[in-house]
Amino acid sequence: MAETRRVVIAAFPGVELLDVTGPAEVFSVASRLLAATGSGYRVEIAAAAAGELRTSGGVRLVADVALDDVGDGVDTLLVAGAMEQSGGRIAAVVDPVVADWLARSAPGARRVAGMCAGAHLLAATGMLDGLPATTHWLTADQLAAAHPAVAVDPDPIFVRAGRVWTCAGVTAVLDLALAMVAEDHGQALAVEVARAMVMYVKRAGGQSQFSVPLSVQASADDDRVDELRAWIQEHLSEDLPVPVLADRLHLSVRHFGRLFRRRTGRTPAAYLEAVRLEAARRLLEESDRGLPEVAARTGLGSVETLHRVFRKRLGTTPAEYRRRFRSPDAPTDTPGARPAARAF
Repeated sequence: MAETRRVVIAAFPGVELLDVTGPAEVFSVASRLLAATGSGYRVEIAAAAAGELRTSGGVRLVADVALDDVGDGVDTLLVAGAMEQSGGRIAAVVDPVVADWLARSAPGARRVAGMCAGAHLLAATGMLDGLPATTHWLTADQLAAAHPAVAVDPDPIFVRAGRVWTCAGVTAVLDLALAMVAEDHGQALAVEVARAMVMYVKRAGGQSQFSVPLSVQASADDDRVDELRAWIQEHLSEDLPVPVLADRLHLSVRHFGRLFRRRTGRTPAAYLEAVRLEAARRLLEESDRGLPEVAARTGLGSVETLHRVFRKRLGTTPAEYRRRFRSPDAPTDTPGARPAARAF
């Protein structure tokens, strides 16, 4: 049955722009692709009062409706977030007007989502108590400390707990919105939306917010470790014991180990395993290479080691990880050209 789903995005002054415009664009593109079916989405921005609203970056949005005038019939309620400098650190903003409205209105929506730091607003209503949730990694500690009843996980890009969704920062709002499109209209449409928006890959929620090379940054006063880390990325399939790595920097094993840990916060062995795991995850997500080849290309050596690392680090098997997170656009051995996306 053709259906137009009403999506309301709750916003407030200082909100992160992409928390609003990102999901709005995903649902807009989906609606254009669905035009022939009569289905789609109608997106509205709601704020304390209808009218102009300044975002964190200074760009102005126009709220379509006042919060108190939203009324019934909301299918999907998205709550945008905001962050500010507070006490020398980044903190989430909990707008009291939006939080109060959420407590009264969220129960009427089919599903509710906190976008980025918007998770803090959901938590303020008690809606996340007893549920797993995520948020931008910069404010995850704040969420956990302020709401101990919430099972905060700072790693995933989004988490779904029944009708309640939360997601990480910035571009993760696109992934969450795509997952909602997939829930409503199937995976194929979500992939078409991602292609139309020229997104590199449609990511599943259990993927990490963190890239190992980005989350481990060396000190600017000594770039030798950075150069070594770049070299490691290019030689993952090789045997890389600590003495080999130390020799590249012309250091003793002991001196190298102290320097590497001081600069990155990890031992060389722990860093190497994390990088190899991340490379293996990418191969499982983006290709149909067999497990022996994945293990060989990433330097993990054997399928047994691959399984051991996945179980230890992710609590799952390589095959299960691939089943959950493999991109629909990943190449396969099946002959034939990729179907073209529909015009929109």
